[in-house]
This record gives sequence, structure tokens and C-alpha cells, in this order.
Amino acid sequence: MSDIKAVTASLAHLRSLLFAPGSDEAKLTKALASGADAVVADLEDAVTPDRKELARELVRRLRPRVVRINGADTEWFADDLAAAAELELDALVLPKATPVAVDALGAEGPPVIAIVETAQGLRLAYETASRQRVEALALGAADLGRELGLEPRPDGLEILHARSQIVVDSAAAGIRPPFDVVHLDTRDDEGLEAACRFARTLGFRGKICIHPAQVPIVNRLFAPDEGEIAWAQRVVEAYEEGEHEGRGAIAVGGEMVDLPVVDRARRILAEAKGGRHGH
Repeated sequence: MSDIKAVTASLAHLRSLLFAPGSDEAKLTKALASGADAVVADLEDAVTPDRKELARELVRRLRPRVVRINGADTEWFADDLAAAAELELDALVLPKATPVAVDALGAEGPPVIAIVETAQGLRLAYETASRQRVEALALGAADLGRELGLEPRPDGLEILHARSQIVVDSAAAGIRPPFDVVHLDTRDDEGLEAACRFARTLGFRGKICIHPAQVPIVNRLFAPDEGEIAWAQRVVEAYEEGEHEGRGAIAVGGEMVDLPVVDRARRILAEAKGGRHGH
């Protein structure tokens, strides 16, 4: 794409996406009261077929800001879309995303967070990310792993290719960095921290959560720390001072600073200002 898409401000710096069953009022209410940047009322995997309509009724009543609907190839898709249209949503989460599935949503409506979780979806992730309504990708490891026959590893390297690909495809399409996979063990804080640190080095800037206890860790690990912020401020200030004085090259702490470094510094400062977002 030649033009960078203007990402909705409320989605640009989300770190934690906390999913809660759309059919469980207690869990959904607890999630909505958490510190998650965004809470996703889930009408898909977390809701059994016999409770789909009950979940839609609860979502209409509680009016969350983000909803995951069922896939475009399911019998529940049309009713989910109709229910979502009655809400004022910050985003719609689409499972098993492909360009065709995004097109099935129609041209009008809230921004879309598209979950890449099939082989076809991974092959076409750039095309999905390039659709006008799509403002973020997320990676779903469980369904993708089953389809590809992957065997989980403690270091997560079995999905390294998929992780790297959706980071590249998001950047190439001009949308925000993607959300990383769920850490399934909700009691494993140390493992979650390690997973967040690894994902951030790969270019992710957020993670899907399935329990409120995961949220503080995700928010902390995907936010710039004080050292990064201080470095970024020094770089931007030095660059702007150099520009004002007409100097073509500047150094910060003995390191030459060029425009890509300045862009990274500005991105860090923008992430630091992202703060907490509404649900």
C-alpha cells in the first residue's frame, strides 16, 4: 500500500485484549471492571451452540465496546452481525480471518481486529490487513497449530514463522503492530512475562489475555520502560535541536542518530502516552 492507514486512536496503542465469554455475565462483568485496555465479549469459541442467542442478549444488555463474532462461514454469523450493529463498538473481532471473510462484514461498521488462525489466513494475512476496515491483526495459535500439525514447544519456536509473518504483513499494510497469541497457563506469571518479552522483540505490541490476572503483566511488558522513554526523549530533543540549528548529523550518547532511529524514538513516546483505553 502506498498510503499508511490512519489507525483509530482508541486502537493504536492497545496492549491487552481480554476475552470473556459472552454468555457468562459474572465473568464478563469482572472482565469489564479489570484494567484491560480492551475487553472482548466473545460470542465464538467461549459460547456453546445452544447458548449463542443468550450470549447475544447479554451483550445487548451489557453493551461492551468490543465483540468477537462467529466466523463468516458459520450459521451464527448473520445474527451476530445484526446484534453487533445495535451496539456502539470500538472494534469488531473477526475469527479465522481471510480477505473474503472481511469482505463479508460489509464496507460499513466499526474497525476490525482480524485473527489469523488458519493456513489460508496466514498465506493471505497481508491482503487481510490491507482491507479498509482492518486496523489490527492477532495471531491464533491453537487452530493454526492443529491445522499445520505443530507440536508446542516451551520456547514457542513452532509458531515463530507465523509470528514474524503477521508482524511483517501488518507493517507492510500500514496498520498497527499485531497482538500475540494467548498464554494458556493463567497461573504461570513467569512464563507469561517471558512470552511477552519474546513477542515484543519480534515486533508485537500487545497480547490476547484470557484471565484478568494476565492483564497487568501484559500491560507492563508491552509498555516502554523508564529507560526507553528517557532515551527516546533525548533522541527526539537532540534531533529537533539539530534540525533547528541546521545540523545534518547528530549524536546521542556517542551514537549517531538518523531518521529511522528518530522514528523509533517517537514511536516509543507515542506508546508511552497511549495509556489505558476504554472498554
